[in-house]
Amino acid sequence: MKNLLCLLLSLLAVSSFSQSFYAARGERSLIFTGGLGTSSYYGDLANSSDIIGAQPNVNIGLQYYFSNRIGGRVELNWFTLAGDDAKATSGGRDQRNLSFQSSNFELSAVGIVNLYAHGDRYYRRPSFNLYGFAGVGLLYFNPKAKDPLTGNLVALQPLQTEGKEYSLVTPTIPFGLGVRLKVTPQLNVAIEGGWRKVLTDYLDDVSGPSYLGTAAFSDPLAARMSDKRVDPAQQGLPGGVRGNPTSDDAYMLLNVKIEYYLPLDLGGGGNRKSYSKKRGSMYRYNRNGRLRK
Repeated sequence: MKNLLCLLLSLLAVSSFSQSFYAARGERSLIFTGGLGTSSYYGDLANSSDIIGAQPNVNIGLQYYFSNRIGGRVELNWFTLAGDDAKATSGGRDQRNLSFQSSNFELSAVGIVNLYAHGDRYYRRPSFNLYGFAGVGLLYFNPKAKDPLTGNLVALQPLQTEGKEYSLVTPTIPFGLGVRLKVTPQLNVAIEGGWRKVLTDYLDDVSGPSYLGTAAFSDPLAARMSDKRVDPAQQGLPGGVRGNPTSDDAYMLLNVKIEYYLPLDLGGGGNRKSYSKKRGSMYRYNRNGRLRK
């Protein structure tokens, strides 16, 4: 009787191990992404020599594959942007003397296309892949600058430094390329660069084309923040070039990311069909990763 009990316990342990083993190899269709990187600003206050900026960028997201090549991702980015005429190397911009800094949040949804197709299971994906992405997003931004009188950081949008109202939320069009490396069956590391076309010219609170003059403002703070020209003879006078309204601002995000396959199957992948090239037929898998008869 004791020997029979030991045998039953042994069989139960082996069965439990087998179920856990196959469950671990089941399909994982949802991917957590997270990354760190840099953000670069391109606009009226950008320095043309700074192709890649040194501002920080942090992001998290969820990714899902609709097929073995095409997927989608929802992502939240936090990053900062900054520009300063005092650091400009050309164009006499140091005389204009404008600057800004901004803490930003971007929520985006993009489609992803891989160069190489995945296998019939997530862990059979290629060790190396290239991908492109494009989509839509919403950006919250809030440009600020130092008051030359007090040194305090001041939000610029409420001051209407160019006499115009603009929203602090704007649509964006993200698109870019990435390279992905498989590290473990559940983990990838990716390097990704993405350009953002922004549907506003006020990321930096500068669009132009000219100064309004001190007389146009009832608020002394708005007048000071609108015109910081170094030359005392020009300060407060209307006219003169303040910005370039012919093109919108833009920014770029460069990231190093991790992609972790969560132990979840949202697409019925635990009971899906897979094509076998070797046998030229369709096979159906169960939730434990085994072939169904």
